[in-house]
Amino acid sequence: MTSLSTHRVLRLALVVAATASMAACASKPKPQPAGPTGPAPGAQGPESPVIPGQPGDVGQAAVPGSEQDFVINVGDRVYFDFDSYEIRADAGPVLDAQSAWLNRYPAVRVRIEGNADERGTREYNLALGARRANSVRDYLVSRGVSAGRITTISYGKEQPIDPGASEEAYQRNRNARTAITGGAR
Repeated sequence: MTSLSTHRVLRLALVVAATASMAACASKPKPQPAGPTGPAPGAQGPESPVIPGQPGDVGQAAVPGSEQDFVINVGDRVYFDFDSYEIRADAGPVLDAQSAWLNRYPAVRVRIEGNADERGTREYNLALGARRANSVRDYLVSRGVSAGRITTISYGKEQPIDPGASEEAYQRNRNARTAITGGAR
C-alpha cells in the first residue's frame, strides 16, 4: 500500500470513529408531561388577567437569581386601570415580591417599562406610560430597592402585548413591566 492510500484509509477511519462516537453520545429528549391547560389555581379575575410569566405560571424550574426565576416565581408585570397610574391593590403583592427579590439580589438592575392601551394620542399615552413606570419605581424604592438600580422608559401604546381592540386586550396593555437589564445569574 502506498503512503497516499494509507493516509486516505487512516483519514476515513478517523471520520468513521468520530461519527460513531457522536452517535453513541446522542440521546433522544425525554418526553415532558403536559402542563395544565386551564388557568393557574387561584387565577385572578378580569381586572388582573393571567398571563404567562406571572406568579402561578407552573411547570418550569428556574435558577435562583436568574431572569427566569424573576419572571416565573415573582412576576414581571402589574396592571393599571383606564387612564390611571395609581398602583392597584392587586399589584401590591407582585410589587412586594419584586422588591423582596431585588433586595435579595442586590447586583440586579431593572428597567420599568410603562405601557398604555391604544386609546388616546401617542403623546398622551407616552406621558401616561411614563407616570405608570415612575409609580412602580417609586413603590420599589419605598420598599428598599436602591433608586440607582432602576431606570424607567415609556412605550406608550407602541408595544402592546395584545394587539386586539377589546376591553380584555386594553386591560392587558395597560401595564408596567419590570425587565432585568443586568446582574442576574
